[in-house]
Amino acid sequence: MKRNLTFIILLVCSLASAQNISDVLRYSSENIQGTARYQGMGGAFGALGGDLSALNINPAGSAIFNNNLGTVSGTVYNRDNVITYGGNATATSPNYLDINQAGGVLVFKSTLPTSPWSKVALALNYDVTENFDDNIFASGTTNEGIDNYFLNFAQGVPFGDITLREGEFIEEAYLDIGANLGFGDQQAFLGYFGGLIDPAQMENDNTAYISNADYTTVNQEFSRITSGYNSKFTLNLASQYRERLSIGASVNFHSILYNRNDQFTETGYNADSEIQRTTFDNRLFTQGSGFSLNVGAIAKLSDFLRIGGSYQSPTWYRLEDELSQSISSDLADDNINFINFDQVNIFPTYKLRVPGKVMGSLALIFGKNGLLSFDYSFQDFSEAKLGPVDDVNFASVNSDVSRDLGTVNTFRLGGEYRIDRFSLRAGYRFDESPYESLNTVGDLESISGGIGYNFGGSRLDLAINRTERDVAQRLFDTGINSTALVNGVSMNGTLSYTVNF
Repeated sequence: MKRNLTFIILLVCSLASAQNISDVLRYSSENIQGTARYQGMGGAFGALGGDLSALNINPAGSAIFNNNLGTVSGTVYNRDNVITYGGNATATSPNYLDINQAGGVLVFKSTLPTSPWSKVALALNYDVTENFDDNIFASGTTNEGIDNYFLNFAQGVPFGDITLREGEFIEEAYLDIGANLGFGDQQAFLGYFGGLIDPAQMENDNTAYISNADYTTVNQEFSRITSGYNSKFTLNLASQYRERLSIGASVNFHSILYNRNDQFTETGYNADSEIQRTTFDNRLFTQGSGFSLNVGAIAKLSDFLRIGGSYQSPTWYRLEDELSQSISSDLADDNINFINFDQVNIFPTYKLRVPGKVMGSLALIFGKNGLLSFDYSFQDFSEAKLGPVDDVNFASVNSDVSRDLGTVNTFRLGGEYRIDRFSLRAGYRFDESPYESLNTVGDLESISGGIGYNFGGSRLDLAINRTERDVAQRLFDTGINSTALVNGVSMNGTLSYTVNF
């Protein structure tokens, strides 16, 4: 009977907003892997085109193709994370394999000798804009225990609101409180029945709470395993005027799938503490879709010089979150195990507006011997918005976004040198931190190199890309202010095969 009751409650459960600035950035940032040629040159293709992944930054690029072709790319991801927390350092090195790009272009050349429009190109392309597969593990000692997390939510909550009603199952109450009173009251409920906190007075109108944990410092272990992707499917149309000006536009359909599994363990309490061990685990599942537009142009000023410009509209997402939790301690209620990953909180659908981006590009073409390309882009993350914007639940998050996030300037430099059928490539990319303070997220730097071989009717390309960024990762949104400092280095190897037809 409990299973059926839980299922019914699950279907109607909704929570007050628990999204935060980290969620905004996670789905706003793009780190397009793309084809091996694109990666090998650091993604500096705004004035070049002629590559399917380049359509993400300038949709006029498909008009540069001379013939029909298709490309598919696979990437091996390796992440080396060094995590410093509570005076201790740990490391993780997860590896993943994925098909990160696939697409094709059809080129229709004009048959009218008097027409100034020399060709029209229609392209379809799929790219992974962000791969969420990762794994971090932090272990250290701090003077801030997990009891602070629950106390922060509980203070001010009437005790009568988080107690069991007569005949009510504990898992029913957990979901019902979340649905009707909100996320904060639900966490207070978990803290109380998990044994971490108690009301200062056992009265229904009590709104003050105390901790049951006795400690000076505690030992904490935190594991976060994430998986999923943010992908983009692009429908592109471009045309070339008198072989001097290419213009294009794209419609982009975005898809998000994100899984996060957090496991937290706390020990090291004082010897006379009734609590000697606490575990608190959370699972988050997010899925959603989005929509955006791109327009751009590439001008061939001479056989030596090209310039490009593009604009990406804001991306409008609709997202859904599901959260499940479990908690245990030496003082937890006997029935606490009924609150587990089978009880799922379904949040209301919400919106995310990612700000638009502008880009300018310059390319130098050295005949058939090679090229050099530079891109600059600008995006203001302080304009990101969760919505509906008139919902008070998102007001504080949007205020944090406006205050803490700022403009991001991105610089990309790439070059290619051809030796007969071989092409040698190198690239550099620099992304400023989206935060006003570098103490939260550092700047991103990436270097890459690659090689390609042209078989005539097809081409094989290989690229190696190294990206590094420092992040101060909070274990929880409130209560524990200590951060895990994550130095993340990603090494990606991408192989692309392109066939002309």
